[in-house]
Parts: sequence; structure tokens; C-alpha cells
Amino acid sequence: MGFDLQELRTAVASHGNVTRVVIAAIRGSSPREVGAAMLVWETGQSGTIGGGALEYEAAQAARRQDAKTGLSTHALGPELGQCCGGSVTLLRETYEASDLSRLDAQIIARPVAQTAPLIEPLSVKRLLAQLRNQGKRPDPQLVDGWMVEPVHLPQTDLWIWGAGHVGRALVDVLAPLPDLSITWVDTAPARFPDHIPPQVTRLPGADPVLLLRHAPVNAQHLILTYSHELDLALCHALLLHGFTFAGLIGSATKWARFRSRLAALGHGPAEIARITCPIGSPALGKHPQMIAVGVAAQLLAQTAIKDIKEERRA
Repeated sequence: MGFDLQELRTAVASHGNVTRVVIAAIRGSSPREVGAAMLVWETGQSGTIGGGALEYEAAQAARRQDAKTGLSTHALGPELGQCCGGSVTLLRETYEASDLSRLDAQIIARPVAQTAPLIEPLSVKRLLAQLRNQGKRPDPQLVDGWMVEPVHLPQTDLWIWGAGHVGRALVDVLAPLPDLSITWVDTAPARFPDHIPPQVTRLPGADPVLLLRHAPVNAQHLILTYSHELDLALCHALLLHGFTFAGLIGSATKWARFRSRLAALGHGPAEIARITCPIGSPALGKHPQMIAVGVAAQLLAQTAIKDIKEERRA
């Protein structure tokens, strides 16, 4: 979670003045976490701070706001038609194009409370020092009247190989997830749809295997091209290149043939077993969107398991 600077820039370019509403602090139970944000403009909005009456009231307040900054606390009780039992502090900040150049590329720290000191308090200086000296990105937080947020950076590189029906469904489902940086590969520009989400990088190439050298060795990969031969070539190349996850679309029969052919290419059983096939959840069905939902759940579950293991090691 972090300050999505690119999303804000895109919204300001499209809509002019945009108010960003972010959960700055919570007490007790809340529908979203600190740092969850939405963007509001005169005729619309994007993102969510949890939905319901809280979000509706916050969007209305953002459209009425005259000042650059507004800070308010809301009890999540019967008056809002919610039963979370806690309270949230919301920060509303209005941006126009001239404001964007002043935003830092790593961390955005600014005074937001009326009583906040204009010079960074010691608590904020310590957070910034941890970033400079240790590379430790702080969690979003309201501290001594200052709001501190790291700029959002996608944490996972995902390469999707194939822009057919399943590839398009996967991009539709996965592109909104904030921690994914998606690279989408196919053999020709005409194979991609006309509209591609701005956070997705389109990468056409007559021989996609040659593009693999540009992928980080810790990237995740989903292979679902129109050609079994190309699928096999990508599996072979990935086993030589390195990856954290590789999923191949196909049946158990296809995967049995691929295992045999990959073994003939010199890969051992343990290496080959690192590739997941089939991907998704066959029980959901074979419609492209059903496959995409199952694959998305599989990727998210793997990420959650990885995070739990890292927390235990720490």
C-alpha cells in the first residue's frame, strides 16, 4: 500500500482538480486499512476506502471542499449505517497539475493537521532517515500532525505470454491489483486489444522467446500462447533463465507430453516440477473469465504464503 502517484497524475490529466481521500488513521475495526485511498472529481471517482455510507459521505465532502486539505474523524456506527464499531480519520487533499511536480518519488511526507509544525518533527525525520540509511519504507501513517506515505511501487513482476481470450481475461482481472507490474507479450501488435490498461506494458515480438532476457529472474510468468510449440519453447527458456513462478495453461495430457519433451531437452524432474500445469481451478470451468479468476486466486495465495514465510524468518 502506498501513494499511487501515477494514478493521481493520470486522473489530474483527465479531470483537472482531483481530491485524494486517504484513510490516515483508524481506531478499532475499519473496512479498509491505513493508506487505502480513492480519487474524487466533479463527475466521478476511482478507488475505494471501503464503500458504503462512509465512502459516499467522503466523496460528497471532497466535492464540496474549498481548502486544499481537510482532516476529519468518523465513527463507524449507526449514524453511518455501519457496525464496524471503530472510527477512521480521513485526509482529503485536492491536487491540480501544478502540485504534482512537488511530490517526491519515494516518500510523501507533509503537514496536514492545523496544529502540525511546518518543519518535520523528529518522528518524521526518523522515518525518513530509515529510508535513506536502511532502505526501509515506512507504513502509511499519521504522526504528529504529518501524513507520511511511501510512493507506491509494484512489488511483483508478472509476464503474461499470449494475448488471446484467456490472456485478455487475465489482464482484465489482474491489472487492477496494485502490487503487480504486468508485461504482456505476443507475436504481433495486432494480437493485442485496442485498449490496454495504462499500468500494463505491451511487448510485441516476432519471437517472444528472445524477449525473455528482459524479464527479471524473480518474475512470475503465465504461459498461454496460441501455439503448443511456443509454449514449450518458453517453458524450456524459463527453466534456463530463472523465475519464482511459472504457470502453463493446458490439460494433464498436454503437461505429460511437455514433461517428456523437457526431460529430453536436459531438464531434471525437480526442475520441470517447478512449472505449474494446469493453472487455475478446473472446477470453476473453462470460460476465459473463469480461468482468469482461478489463476488470480492461485497467484494471490502464493504471494500470501510467501509473505507469511518472510514474516516468520524476520
